[in-house]
Amino acid sequence: MNGFKIESPLIPADEIMHGGPPRDGIPAIDDPEFITRSESNLNATDKVLGVTLNNQAKAYPINILNYHELVNDELDGHPITVSFCPLCGTGIVFNASSPQKRMTFGVSGLLYNSDLLMYDRETESLWSQIEGRAISGPLKGTILERLPVEHTFWQDWQQRHPNTLVLSEDTGYWRNYQNTPYPNYDKTKRTYFPVNHTDRRYHPKSLVIGIEMNGHYKAYPFAELQKATNPLHDNFQGKALRVHYNPETQSARIEDSKGQTIVTLTAFWFAWIAFHPDSEVYQNLSKNKSSKSESPNNKPSEE
Repeated sequence: MNGFKIESPLIPADEIMHGGPPRDGIPAIDDPEFITRSESNLNATDKVLGVTLNNQAKAYPINILNYHELVNDELDGHPITVSFCPLCGTGIVFNASSPQKRMTFGVSGLLYNSDLLMYDRETESLWSQIEGRAISGPLKGTILERLPVEHTFWQDWQQRHPNTLVLSEDTGYWRNYQNTPYPNYDKTKRTYFPVNHTDRRYHPKSLVIGIEMNGHYKAYPFAELQKATNPLHDNFQGKALRVHYNPETQSARIEDSKGQTIVTLTAFWFAWIAFHPDSEVYQNLSKNKSSKSESPNNKPSEE
């Protein structure tokens, strides 16, 4: 399929979908150029993925990632791959080093649960972006290390990281980065591709921030965080957590008891629950339980 030999995958073979573009039809950025904060023409409310390591900070505008989905890069000298799936709203940064060599990734043109399937160019194994796991090929079963990443507005990121570098629109490809190839996608309830589990407690495209600990999962819907005290103090799997939610930037991050930002996943609700159907879900029970966001029996009509 799309030039890949898929044998005995770790996911149901009949749930691997052709997304439309051919292999590398969505071109990854392999030689990213960066500019300084002062050189950027981003608007205050433009969304970015922000990542830091030691003393270096970088911002990757979503309006560029919508067209490329993957950036093979380095952060403070460490190989990383920045991934973004526009269909699931998921931005994940992976450690791209291995004991053998630096790994580079391309866009396969295939999907699972509406989510990007990447491939590494070294072995041509296919990887589920949300799972961070190779689902077929020589590296089948291998799991990539994730790095903390923030989904936020450019104004927020640059204020907190004034020395940040910004991914340049000088990508080597002609794209109209001022327009999205997915207009109004994040507003409608519809998804382009089927998923194997749905849950109608929330609008499919409403945002959640989720965590994994010891093989267990928990999601914090923004619809619930906006009703809670900020930061929200919670415990999960015996760990004390602080969930910081910013309603102005529609972003959230989670810290451990030492104040360190931990690895999380910000995603559309439908994508989180498709991959984690048994996930715990935080609810602010102090509010009216008849509200749409808290009633599991409330089934909004489809648009």
